[in-house]
Amino acid sequence: MTQHSKQFRRAGRVLAALALGLTAAAGARAADRVVLKVAHFLPATSSAQVNLIQPWCDRIARESDQRMVCQIYPAMQLGGTPAQLFDQARDGVADIVWTVPTYAAGRFVKSEVFELPWMAVKAEAGSQALWEYVHEFALDEFKGVHPIFMHLHDGALFHFSSKQPRTLEDLKGLKIRAATRFNARTIEALGAVPVQMPLPAVPDALSKGVVDGVTVPWESAPAIKLSEIANYHFDVPEGAPRLSNTIFLFGMNQARYDSLPPDLKKVIDDNSGLKASAWAGRVGFDEVIPKFKAQARAAGNRFYEMPDSEYQRFVEATRGVGQEWIKSVDARGGKGAELLAAARGLVKSHASGQ
Repeated sequence: MTQHSKQFRRAGRVLAALALGLTAAAGARAADRVVLKVAHFLPATSSAQVNLIQPWCDRIARESDQRMVCQIYPAMQLGGTPAQLFDQARDGVADIVWTVPTYAAGRFVKSEVFELPWMAVKAEAGSQALWEYVHEFALDEFKGVHPIFMHLHDGALFHFSSKQPRTLEDLKGLKIRAATRFNARTIEALGAVPVQMPLPAVPDALSKGVVDGVTVPWESAPAIKLSEIANYHFDVPEGAPRLSNTIFLFGMNQARYDSLPPDLKKVIDDNSGLKASAWAGRVGFDEVIPKFKAQARAAGNRFYEMPDSEYQRFVEATRGVGQEWIKSVDARGGKGAELLAAARGLVKSHASGQ
């Protein structure tokens, strides 16, 4: 064998060993990769997945150098109902969920103060207030789940398919979809008949006449094809808090979070908290309103904003809803009036930029 042949064979062995080493390293990286199962109740095309869940997952993949990635399961693909999502995160069925905790009625009593009528104008300020409030007063309600961010939506308004109410009296006896129990109480206080259901049930219920109208925010429009199933939108005066809101949680199984190595835990932490909650409210809700209202206008739908005088009648009619919530908190040993004042104070503080 010539000297050249020996050198060639040695070089081949070196290259083979290098390739084997690289393959092994790649295999080790793949084995070490953390894949987070992320579940939610809306379609993959929903604004929530497109504007919140997927961008958040893209960030943690990028900032972890692809060592931590998401596998998203939209539309309850892991089974169960929307009301069970919080428990799926707590029990480890999913690693992370985006959900409405209060779909499970009566379990998040202190937190649902933000679902009382006329609470917030902007989702960004309201979401920051919610995050601070929960961490100061209600974190015990989320035991077993590590909050990543929390948010409100842009406020629910009425949408109807054939009815066109304009006054408090016009709502009397109409069947209207409600998201949560205090959404339902608000609708009832206005003289309508609440029908509580999660968002995915709305299109079928409205098209079949199970309900005359629905309360949903503009952000929900693409998920339920709102401009197609409703043609009349009944709103509050410009710049006024809307009739109801809903609290949302993007939260992680606590044991799964605790098991992460420090550098990956830091990636989660860097994309959690007050700033992440503000981001969720802003980009997921406040910034999409013009687009979805424009789609409804393009479909030829009608819009109506009640005058200030009628708005004050709505506010007065629902005054007892807040008192009912206070009593429910007091019955559990809490201080409902103080918590309501704290929640309103936090909303006002963040709305003014303090």
